Amino acid sequence: MTRVAVITAATNTIERFRIDMIDEFVRRGCEVLILGDESEGDWTEYFRSHGVRYRSYPVSRNGMNPVRDLGTLRALTRILSEEKVDKVFTYQAKPNIYGGIAAHRAGSELFVMMGGLGSVFRPASAKDGLVRDIVAMEYRLSLKHADAVFFQNREDVETFKDLGIVRDEQVVMIHGSGVNLERFPAEPLPDKPSFLFVGRLVRGKGVMDYLDAARIVKRSHPEVGFVLVGPFDTNPTALKPEDLQLYIEDGTVRYEGERHPDEIHEYMKACSCFVLPSYYGEGTPKSALEAMATGRPLIVADAVGCREVVYNGENGFLVPPRDPDAIAHAMARLIEDPCLAERMGKASRCMAEEVFDVCRVNRTICEMIGL
Repeated sequence: MTRVAVITAATNTIERFRIDMIDEFVRRGCEVLILGDESEGDWTEYFRSHGVRYRSYPVSRNGMNPVRDLGTLRALTRILSEEKVDKVFTYQAKPNIYGGIAAHRAGSELFVMMGGLGSVFRPASAKDGLVRDIVAMEYRLSLKHADAVFFQNREDVETFKDLGIVRDEQVVMIHGSGVNLERFPAEPLPDKPSFLFVGRLVRGKGVMDYLDAARIVKRSHPEVGFVLVGPFDTNPTALKPEDLQLYIEDGTVRYEGERHPDEIHEYMKACSCFVLPSYYGEGTPKSALEAMATGRPLIVADAVGCREVVYNGENGFLVPPRDPDAIAHAMARLIEDPCLAERMGKASRCMAEEVFDVCRVNRTICEMIGL
């Protein structure tokens, strides 16, 4: 029986982003071990219900402490060696780097999923450039022996090739994490126009642009609703509660906080359009795929990763990054033309079925891994 380890730096992302893939590994006869940051007591039963085991390891997702990172590397090397893992699948930066090195040390095959590269590889200052160079050096070391590196958009591939991190023969293109079309069935548009943002509350996701656009639209369409769903984050660019307060108090937006993955479809069902003006460097945004599957038009930034999910004018609108006025204009078009919104929503569902079906994505992953 093939032993596969899946390594994450945020256990709570597995349920939404990777559980369909893990279930497929199990269906194909693998023994699966999940390694994550949260306590075993909190997650063992959940993973047991999916037929897999769970172990925690020490990792700081956003930290830059080299001593702690060395501890992460040692812990992963020890666990992979103890478990005699055949194949390792990693995602997120710290697992990709330290899990990759640990897999090589333990003699395991390595398969790496690159989500978005984020702001690290798009430096805005000399200090940012130094951080990028350090991270690039770590990636060169960790991916040197990778059997395959999955990318979700072509821009990220070119960035890694230009920096000498990956070779052509390692690159595998994939349509994001995919979306479960049964968990996110198509739904009719609601009678009343409303807009939804789902994502971590970090500035690069375009949260403030969404809020400013909502405020603009409210002036001429006070009846339209705007909803914000997502957790505050530990990222240095994360919003604080006070950043939202004025928008909540003046009725611009309804903030619903962080929601369980099982609840997301209800929010998609209730909205008439999904908005994600993210510009920091997505892979292929999961929330956008879920909105597509539900049959919703999209408004997203014309930026890395986001542009993968919209054919401009067909299933939504691409707008310039950091441009609330352009977002507001696109919102107004959908409010004032319900037929356009309905046509775009149907195009989104077709695109989800034809391109982003999680079954297609997982089939590619399993074939490349050799399961």
